Amino acid sequence: MLEPNSRVLHRRADGFTLVEGLVAVAIVGILTAIAAPGWLAFVNRQRLIASNESVYLALRDAQSRATAHKDVWQVSFRENEGRIEFSVHPADGDPAYWDSLSPRVQLDEDNTTLRESRGWRRVRFDERGRTHGQLGRVTLVSGDNDRHKRCTIVSTLLGVVRKARDEHCDR
Repeated sequence: MLEPNSRVLHRRADGFTLVEGLVAVAIVGILTAIAAPGWLAFVNRQRLIASNESVYLALRDAQSRATAHKDVWQVSFRENEGRIEFSVHPADGDPAYWDSLSPRVQLDEDNTTLRESRGWRRVRFDERGRTHGQLGRVTLVSGDNDRHKRCTIVSTLLGVVRKARDEHCDR
């Protein structure tokens, strides 16, 4: 029998055993597998929203420049090496600079109704900020999943520019 004051040698366990570590790694792996598709869908949707916002701001910029410069300005869109690019420039000149949208965002060809000229789709605004020519829509989809759509619409001859999503982007 041991006396109350006697010291028993105990091994102290610092850290985790191999089995505990493997269980922790397995749990983290399972949680990652469950969360990853949702996270990727969220990221793709955010890219689509940001790209549509860039299109909207480009159209409003062209409209503002047209009224400020008292001249016809346009926004041109093109596809270059798989990326959608846009430029705001005077209608009587060629674009000097092209901005790019997110590389995973594509133009929905079936639901984009802008006039095409010289391989570019375009919208023009006159010196009063009104549309100069055809009305139309730029519809964007995620390159990975075209279930979600975002579009920017020039909807009246007065130059009203608005954003829409999903079913409102179809013809």
